[in-house]
Amino acid sequence: MSAAETSFHLDFEDRDIAVRTIPGEGPGVFWLGGFKSDMTGTKAQYLADLAADRGKAYTRFDYSGHGASGGLFEDGTISRWLEEALAVFDTTTEGEQIVVGSSMGGWIALLLARALKARGDSRLKALVLVAPAPDFTEELMWARFPPPVQELILGSGQFLKPSLYGEEPYVITRALIEDGRNHLLLSAPLAVGCPVRILQGAKDEDVPWEHAMALVTCLAEDDVVFSLIKDGDHRLSRPEDLERLGVAVEEFF
Repeated sequence: MSAAETSFHLDFEDRDIAVRTIPGEGPGVFWLGGFKSDMTGTKAQYLADLAADRGKAYTRFDYSGHGASGGLFEDGTISRWLEEALAVFDTTTEGEQIVVGSSMGGWIALLLARALKARGDSRLKALVLVAPAPDFTEELMWARFPPPVQELILGSGQFLKPSLYGEEPYVITRALIEDGRNHLLLSAPLAVGCPVRILQGAKDEDVPWEHAMALVTCLAEDDVVFSLIKDGDHRLSRPEDLERLGVAVEEFF
Protein backbone atom coordinates (compact mmCIF):
# COMPACT_ATOMS: atom_id res chain seq x y z
CA MET A 1 0.00 0.00 0.00
CA SER A 2 1.27 3.46 -0.92
CA ALA A 3 2.31 5.76 1.92
CA ALA A 4 -0.45 8.21 0.93
CA GLU A 5 -3.09 5.49 0.76
CA THR A 6 -5.70 4.75 3.41
CA SER A 7 -7.99 1.73 3.67
CA PHE A 8 -11.49 1.17 4.99
CA HIS A 9 -14.25 -1.41 4.80
CA LEU A 10 -17.60 -0.54 3.25
CA ASP A 11 -20.61 -2.33 4.73
CA PHE A 12 -22.86 -2.77 1.73
CA GLU A 13 -25.97 -4.93 2.13
CA ASP A 14 -24.19 -7.10 4.71
CA ARG A 15 -21.17 -7.44 2.41
CA ASP A 16 -17.78 -6.41 3.75
CA ILE A 17 -16.03 -4.59 0.88
CA ALA A 18 -12.36 -3.66 1.32
CA VAL A 19 -11.46 -0.29 -0.22
CA ARG A 20 -8.24 1.69 -0.57
CA THR A 21 -8.09 5.37 -1.47
CA ILE A 22 -5.49 8.02 -2.19
CA PRO A 23 -6.61 11.64 -1.73
CA GLY A 24 -5.87 14.05 -4.51
CA GLU A 25 -7.20 16.23 -7.27
CA GLY A 26 -9.69 15.23 -9.92
CA PRO A 27 -10.23 13.60 -12.20
CA GLY A 28 -9.78 10.61 -9.97
CA VAL A 29 -8.81 7.12 -11.10
CA PHE A 30 -11.18 4.25 -10.26
CA TRP A 31 -9.86 0.68 -10.58
CA LEU A 32 -11.97 -2.39 -11.41
CA GLY A 33 -10.10 -5.69 -11.23
CA GLY A 34 -10.63 -8.96 -13.01
CA PHE A 35 -12.22 -12.33 -12.27
CA LYS A 36 -10.61 -13.94 -9.18
CA SER A 37 -7.99 -11.15 -9.00
CA ASP A 38 -7.52 -8.60 -6.23
CA MET A 39 -6.58 -4.96 -5.82
CA THR A 40 -2.94 -5.66 -4.96
CA GLY A 41 -2.07 -6.77 -8.49
CA THR A 42 0.66 -5.23 -10.63
CA LYS A 43 -1.56 -2.95 -12.70
CA ALA A 44 -3.60 -1.76 -9.71
CA GLN A 45 -0.42 -0.94 -7.78
CA TYR A 46 1.14 0.79 -10.78
CA LEU A 47 -1.88 3.08 -11.02
CA ALA A 48 -1.70 3.77 -7.27
CA ASP A 49 1.90 4.90 -7.66
CA LEU A 50 1.03 6.94 -10.75
CA ALA A 51 -1.87 8.68 -9.02
CA ALA A 52 0.21 9.47 -5.93
CA ASP A 53 3.01 10.85 -8.10
CA ARG A 54 0.62 13.05 -10.09
CA GLY A 55 -1.40 14.19 -7.09
CA LYS A 56 -4.55 12.50 -8.38
CA ALA A 57 -7.22 10.76 -6.34
CA TYR A 58 -7.33 6.99 -6.65
CA THR A 59 -9.82 4.36 -5.52
CA ARG A 60 -9.52 0.57 -5.70
CA PHE A 61 -11.43 -2.22 -4.01
CA ASP A 62 -12.00 -5.97 -3.92
CA TYR A 63 -15.29 -7.47 -5.01
CA SER A 64 -16.96 -9.74 -2.47
CA GLY A 65 -15.27 -13.12 -2.43
CA HIS A 66 -12.03 -11.53 -3.66
CA GLY A 67 -8.89 -10.41 -1.84
CA ALA A 68 -9.48 -8.63 1.45
CA SER A 69 -13.26 -8.41 1.09
CA GLY A 70 -15.61 -10.78 2.84
CA GLY A 71 -17.87 -13.41 1.36
CA LEU A 72 -17.42 -16.51 -0.74
CA PHE A 73 -16.22 -16.32 -4.33
CA GLU A 74 -18.79 -18.89 -5.43
CA ASP A 75 -21.61 -16.63 -4.22
CA GLY A 76 -20.54 -13.97 -6.69
CA THR A 77 -22.39 -12.91 -9.82
CA ILE A 78 -22.01 -10.07 -12.28
CA SER A 79 -25.03 -8.38 -10.68
CA ARG A 80 -23.50 -8.53 -7.19
CA TRP A 81 -20.12 -7.27 -8.30
CA LEU A 82 -21.70 -4.45 -10.33
CA GLU A 83 -23.74 -3.39 -7.29
CA GLU A 84 -20.55 -3.25 -5.26
CA ALA A 85 -18.74 -1.24 -7.95
CA LEU A 86 -21.56 1.31 -7.94
CA ALA A 87 -21.54 1.49 -4.14
CA VAL A 88 -17.79 2.14 -4.02
CA PHE A 89 -18.01 4.60 -6.92
CA ASP A 90 -20.52 6.57 -4.86
CA THR A 91 -17.92 7.00 -2.12
CA THR A 92 -15.67 9.02 -4.45
CA THR A 93 -15.87 12.75 -3.90
CA GLU A 94 -13.30 14.12 -6.35
CA GLY A 95 -15.67 14.87 -9.23
CA GLU A 96 -14.96 13.20 -12.55
CA GLN A 97 -13.52 9.69 -12.59
CA ILE A 98 -11.38 7.79 -15.08
CA VAL A 99 -12.59 4.21 -14.73
CA VAL A 100 -9.96 1.58 -15.51
CA GLY A 101 -11.23 -1.98 -15.94
CA SER A 102 -9.13 -5.10 -16.47
CA SER A 103 -10.63 -8.27 -18.03
CA MET A 104 -13.91 -8.85 -16.17
CA GLY A 105 -13.39 -5.37 -14.77
CA GLY A 106 -13.80 -4.12 -18.33
CA TRP A 107 -17.28 -5.66 -18.44
CA ILE A 108 -18.11 -4.19 -15.02
CA ALA A 109 -16.80 -0.80 -16.21
CA LEU A 110 -19.11 -0.81 -19.23
CA LEU A 111 -22.09 -1.80 -17.09
CA LEU A 112 -21.13 0.88 -14.56
CA ALA A 113 -21.02 3.46 -17.35
CA ARG A 114 -24.48 2.43 -18.52
CA ALA A 115 -25.87 2.58 -14.99
CA LEU A 116 -24.38 6.01 -14.34
CA LYS A 117 -25.77 7.33 -17.61
CA ALA A 118 -29.22 5.95 -16.77
CA ARG A 119 -29.31 7.83 -13.48
CA GLY A 120 -27.97 11.07 -14.96
CA ASP A 121 -24.55 10.91 -13.28
CA SER A 122 -22.09 12.72 -15.57
CA ARG A 123 -18.91 12.16 -13.54
CA LEU A 124 -17.48 9.55 -15.90
CA LYS A 125 -14.48 11.17 -17.59
CA ALA A 126 -13.27 8.16 -19.61
CA LEU A 127 -13.00 4.38 -19.72
CA VAL A 128 -9.61 2.69 -20.03
CA LEU A 129 -10.09 -1.03 -20.63
CA VAL A 130 -7.34 -3.65 -20.47
CA ALA A 131 -8.20 -6.93 -22.26
CA PRO A 132 -11.91 -6.22 -21.68
CA ALA A 133 -14.08 -9.30 -21.33
CA PRO A 134 -17.74 -8.29 -21.70
CA ASP A 135 -20.12 -11.26 -21.92
CA PHE A 136 -17.29 -13.63 -20.94
CA THR A 137 -19.54 -15.94 -18.92
CA GLU A 138 -21.54 -16.70 -22.06
CA GLU A 139 -19.10 -16.29 -24.96
CA LEU A 140 -15.80 -17.35 -23.39
CA MET A 141 -17.09 -19.90 -20.87
CA TRP A 142 -20.52 -21.42 -21.53
CA ALA A 143 -20.23 -21.50 -25.33
CA ARG A 144 -16.83 -23.21 -25.06
CA PHE A 145 -17.72 -25.73 -22.41
CA PRO A 146 -18.28 -29.24 -23.82
CA PRO A 147 -21.74 -30.74 -23.23
CA PRO A 148 -20.61 -32.83 -20.21
CA VAL A 149 -19.41 -29.68 -18.42
CA GLN A 150 -22.61 -27.82 -19.27
CA GLU A 151 -24.62 -30.74 -17.91
CA LEU A 152 -22.50 -30.77 -14.74
CA ILE A 153 -23.16 -27.07 -14.15
CA LEU A 154 -26.89 -27.45 -14.75
CA GLY A 155 -27.09 -30.56 -12.57
CA SER A 156 -24.76 -29.93 -9.64
CA GLY A 157 -24.71 -26.14 -9.84
CA GLN A 158 -20.99 -25.71 -10.35
CA PHE A 159 -17.84 -26.71 -12.21
CA LEU A 160 -14.24 -26.46 -10.98
CA LYS A 161 -12.38 -24.90 -13.89
CA PRO A 162 -8.57 -25.24 -13.82
CA SER A 163 -6.73 -21.94 -13.60
CA LEU A 164 -3.67 -20.86 -15.58
CA TYR A 165 -2.69 -18.48 -12.79
CA GLY A 166 -2.68 -20.62 -9.65
CA GLU A 167 -3.25 -24.03 -8.14
CA GLU A 168 -6.82 -23.36 -7.03
CA PRO A 169 -9.49 -23.83 -9.72
CA TYR A 170 -12.16 -21.29 -10.54
CA VAL A 171 -15.58 -22.24 -9.18
CA ILE A 172 -17.95 -21.61 -12.10
CA THR A 173 -21.51 -21.67 -10.81
CA ARG A 174 -24.83 -21.97 -12.56
CA ALA A 175 -25.85 -18.70 -10.90
CA LEU A 176 -22.85 -16.91 -12.43
CA ILE A 177 -23.68 -18.19 -15.92
CA GLU A 178 -27.40 -17.48 -15.71
CA ASP A 179 -26.98 -14.06 -14.12
CA GLY A 180 -24.41 -13.10 -16.75
CA ARG A 181 -27.13 -13.45 -19.39
CA ASN A 182 -28.90 -10.47 -17.83
CA HIS A 183 -25.93 -8.23 -18.64
CA LEU A 184 -24.85 -9.18 -22.17
CA LEU A 185 -23.60 -6.21 -24.21
CA LEU A 186 -22.14 -7.42 -27.48
CA SER A 187 -25.40 -8.08 -29.32
CA ALA A 188 -26.48 -4.44 -29.64
CA PRO A 189 -25.05 -0.91 -30.00
CA LEU A 190 -23.72 0.56 -26.76
CA ALA A 191 -23.14 4.24 -26.08
CA VAL A 192 -21.25 5.02 -22.87
CA GLY A 193 -21.03 8.77 -23.56
CA CYS A 194 -17.30 9.19 -22.92
CA PRO A 195 -13.96 8.39 -24.57
CA VAL A 196 -12.87 4.75 -24.45
CA ARG A 197 -9.29 3.48 -24.69
CA ILE A 198 -8.70 -0.26 -25.12
CA LEU A 199 -5.39 -2.09 -24.63
CA GLN A 200 -5.40 -5.65 -25.96
CA GLY A 201 -2.73 -8.32 -26.35
CA ALA A 202 -2.67 -10.23 -29.63
CA LYS A 203 -1.40 -13.33 -27.78
CA ASP A 204 -4.13 -13.23 -25.15
CA GLU A 205 -5.37 -16.82 -24.66
CA ASP A 206 -8.13 -15.88 -22.23
CA VAL A 207 -9.76 -13.01 -24.12
CA PRO A 208 -8.97 -13.22 -27.85
CA TRP A 209 -8.32 -9.90 -29.53
CA GLU A 210 -11.30 -10.56 -31.81
CA HIS A 211 -13.54 -10.49 -28.73
CA ALA A 212 -12.30 -7.03 -27.78
CA MET A 213 -12.67 -5.87 -31.38
CA ALA A 214 -16.33 -6.93 -31.29
CA LEU A 215 -16.73 -4.44 -28.45
CA VAL A 216 -15.30 -1.69 -30.63
CA THR A 217 -18.04 -2.23 -33.21
CA CYS A 218 -20.67 -1.87 -30.48
CA LEU A 219 -19.23 1.49 -29.36
CA ALA A 220 -19.88 3.18 -32.70
CA GLU A 221 -21.09 6.45 -31.17
CA ASP A 222 -18.14 6.97 -28.83
CA ASP A 223 -14.53 8.13 -29.21
CA VAL A 224 -12.72 4.78 -29.17
CA VAL A 225 -9.02 3.99 -29.65
CA PHE A 226 -8.10 0.29 -29.86
CA SER A 227 -4.42 -0.54 -29.31
CA LEU A 228 -3.34 -4.06 -30.26
CA ILE A 229 -0.08 -5.14 -28.63
CA LYS A 230 1.32 -7.83 -30.91
CA ASP A 231 3.38 -9.69 -28.30
CA GLY A 232 1.06 -8.96 -25.38
CA ASP A 233 -0.65 -11.63 -23.29
CA HIS A 234 -3.77 -11.38 -21.12
CA ARG A 235 -2.17 -9.79 -18.11
CA LEU A 236 -0.37 -6.94 -19.91
CA SER A 237 1.74 -6.38 -16.79
CA ARG A 238 5.23 -6.07 -18.28
CA PRO A 239 6.98 -2.71 -17.78
CA GLU A 240 6.23 -1.67 -21.36
CA ASP A 241 2.57 -2.65 -20.92
CA LEU A 242 2.29 -0.65 -17.71
CA GLU A 243 3.79 2.35 -19.48
CA ARG A 244 1.11 2.06 -22.17
CA LEU A 245 -1.53 1.90 -19.45
CA GLY A 246 -0.11 5.01 -17.81
CA VAL A 247 -0.13 6.92 -21.10
CA ALA A 248 -3.76 5.95 -21.72
CA VAL A 249 -4.82 7.14 -18.26
CA GLU A 250 -2.76 10.33 -18.28
CA GLU A 251 -4.40 11.40 -21.53
CA PHE A 252 -7.39 12.37 -19.39
CA PHE A 253 -5.50 14.13 -16.58
